[in-house]
Amino acid sequence: MLVSYKWLQDYIDLAGVSADELAEKITKSGIEVEGVEKLNEGMSGVVVGHVIECEKHPNAEKLNKTLVDLGDGEPVQIICGAPNVGKGQKVAVATVGAVLPGNFKIKKAKLRGEESNGMICSLAELGIEAKLAPKEFAEGIYNFPQDTEIGQDALAVLNRDDEILELGLTPNRADAMSMIGVAYEVGAILGKEIKLPNPQPETSSEQASDYINVTVDAKEDNPLYVAKVIKNVKVGPSPVWLQTRLMAAGIRPHNNVVDITNFILLEYGQPLHAFDYDKLGSKEILVRRAKSGEVIETLDDTKRTLTADHLVITNGSEPVALAGVMGGANSEVGSDTTTVLLESAYFAGGVIRKASKDHGLRSEASSRYEKGVDPQRVRPAAERAAELMIQLAGGEVLGGIVEADALEIKPLVVTTTLEKINKVLGTDLEMKQVEDIFNRLKFETAVDNDTISVTVPTRRGDITIEEDLIEEVGRLFGYDNLRTTLPIGSSTPGHLSEYQKKRRVVRRFMEGAGLYQAVTYSLTSEEKALQYALDEREPVKLAMPMSEDRSILRLSIVPQLLEVLKYNIARQNDSVAVYETGAVFLKNSNDELPEEREHLAAAITGLWESHPWQGEKKPVDFFVLKGIVEGLAAKLGLESQLGFQKAELAGMHPGRTAEITLNGTVIGFIGQVHPTMQKTMDLKETYVFELSLKDLLQAETSPLQYTAIPRFPSISRDIALVVEKATFAGDLKKVITEAGGALLKEVQVFDLYEGEKMEPGKKSIAFSLKYFDPEKTLTDEDIAKAHNKVLKALEEQTGAVLRG
Repeated sequence: MLVSYKWLQDYIDLAGVSADELAEKITKSGIEVEGVEKLNEGMSGVVVGHVIECEKHPNAEKLNKTLVDLGDGEPVQIICGAPNVGKGQKVAVATVGAVLPGNFKIKKAKLRGEESNGMICSLAELGIEAKLAPKEFAEGIYNFPQDTEIGQDALAVLNRDDEILELGLTPNRADAMSMIGVAYEVGAILGKEIKLPNPQPETSSEQASDYINVTVDAKEDNPLYVAKVIKNVKVGPSPVWLQTRLMAAGIRPHNNVVDITNFILLEYGQPLHAFDYDKLGSKEILVRRAKSGEVIETLDDTKRTLTADHLVITNGSEPVALAGVMGGANSEVGSDTTTVLLESAYFAGGVIRKASKDHGLRSEASSRYEKGVDPQRVRPAAERAAELMIQLAGGEVLGGIVEADALEIKPLVVTTTLEKINKVLGTDLEMKQVEDIFNRLKFETAVDNDTISVTVPTRRGDITIEEDLIEEVGRLFGYDNLRTTLPIGSSTPGHLSEYQKKRRVVRRFMEGAGLYQAVTYSLTSEEKALQYALDEREPVKLAMPMSEDRSILRLSIVPQLLEVLKYNIARQNDSVAVYETGAVFLKNSNDELPEEREHLAAAITGLWESHPWQGEKKPVDFFVLKGIVEGLAAKLGLESQLGFQKAELAGMHPGRTAEITLNGTVIGFIGQVHPTMQKTMDLKETYVFELSLKDLLQAETSPLQYTAIPRFPSISRDIALVVEKATFAGDLKKVITEAGGALLKEVQVFDLYEGEKMEPGKKSIAFSLKYFDPEKTLTDEDIAKAHNKVLKALEEQTGAVLRG
């Protein structure tokens, strides 16, 4: 909500309180002021000028030579390139020495041989965004009304001497989405009375009921609909004060009738809509749910197909507005409008929110209806708008109002006690102080001994329970005035669970290994939902997603990490290593919430090591990532339980992919991303893994025990085994480890040969075996006995023979 400091003074005396001071007080009372913008900051020397003469520049077809009276002596010559400049206009002139936004200083100049003493300004050149300027002046200079005094400060005429407070409102504070609502808030903070409009428009003898009849079929969606009729309206530009107030609030002026409805929306927080009565085609307004497939063309010239979830305003047969969101093009107020039907209504927030979301239409009106408007302002807002249409559009207001009223307003009474207030806030307030706070808020109260009952005004829909009243007392008493106290009662020191401790170990290890932590979206697209999923269940779809790219809960982290790699590589960061610990979401068979499983995933690409001085470069490969997984397992004491077995998975390289097992159970995968996927995402050779972190961290581990450094020497034996090509080194290593017994301490693969000297279908794998006994020096006989058991087991279980 953008709040004009000057406009706010129409309702409350702010003498002695600057805009910055007011912003601080509002923030301390509970509504954050995100900033204060001084509209004329850095600008000076801009006055209202009168164009006496205007002719084409003799040496430039697109320039005009003007003579401008600035009201302080001889007229000055100014060269202007605006296509809409003309004789007799009142314009904003930046005089020589003036400063415009961006510290742009105006100097005397010669343009194509002609002297120019200043600059005739557009609104954009005075700091007003082009999208907020009236359309007829968006591409050229701004023309002031002819009764504007020459020589006066143009910035003051345009209300650029104002300051704008930007309120960061939470959804529950819909009451502050209007100038009157902000005035109530500021009045309570400063302890001052506020002045509210008291509209009493003069009416003619004709009755509005002779022109229109209102019927509401959807009473739950629209319990109150008020209509007024204004005849003999002259549609035209709004006065400057009205235009500038709208622009300061971020709304573009259109014409006096539409601008009045937007002004009331900002003033009262009550959306209004003006129909061209003669375009309605009937004397009836019928509010109903739309028919499925019904079409309406809205004011933005877009045809929209409706459903039964949407509420429409009709002329009895066809829609003329999408209720609470946007009017229809078939009843739009234009320059030829003479009779206006003014709508002021109370719509249920849910149905407006649904229509706004379905059609992608977020308007000032819908944002207020969604959060809730004050039902008791519906009629006063209509009266205020009618009064302004008399003043600014020469209209004639017909007698009476036509309405459909099924709204029951039941006053909400919330009760609390002085004891409870002081206990919660830690204060020693007296009842008189509490009463004073509620009186400043304009809340009706009744006191009975220690109990205070508050009748909550309808404008404050956020107050529903006792705690809300206590919060009001606390924020207006002043959070700074609350004493700092220690909590009373028993407490339990916080600590991490064993799972959380282990998860921290995992993160520190991954970072120590050289990977950066990533935090990616838990939502993904339908296209990526099943990619790299460890458990391919039906994905969980959001009921109301914000976009197609974020519509489904993820089943795998890898697709998001690949997006991280793609993002970095596109910005010339060619070597990237990232990991993430996060949840994936598995759909249950019933209507329960999805199961969340924590996974660990990583993705690496580019160079793993680079030593330019030594001229060494090591690109990432399968074994780099495999080493990280093995190192993590060793850190957790699970190296003996971890295994890898060849696999083929969708989206992964068919020859460089393995399943990760824990005690024989598959818990994840590791390998290279399929070349087709790499090409699609503009990635170089990329390796990933993903595993179930829960399974990894909940696995039983042996307690860590100290082992002394061996006193006796170890003995190594190397063996080269000839096996079938389909035989895995991991299977051979497992057989060797089991057969080697207590003396065999280490087994390492150090060579693989598949050259021309091998028999067809065969390969040679070489292992290094280390034996030692911590109690004695091994003899050749000890080694031979253990080694022969290994060779025999290899031959019997795998068919391996020693290479000659």
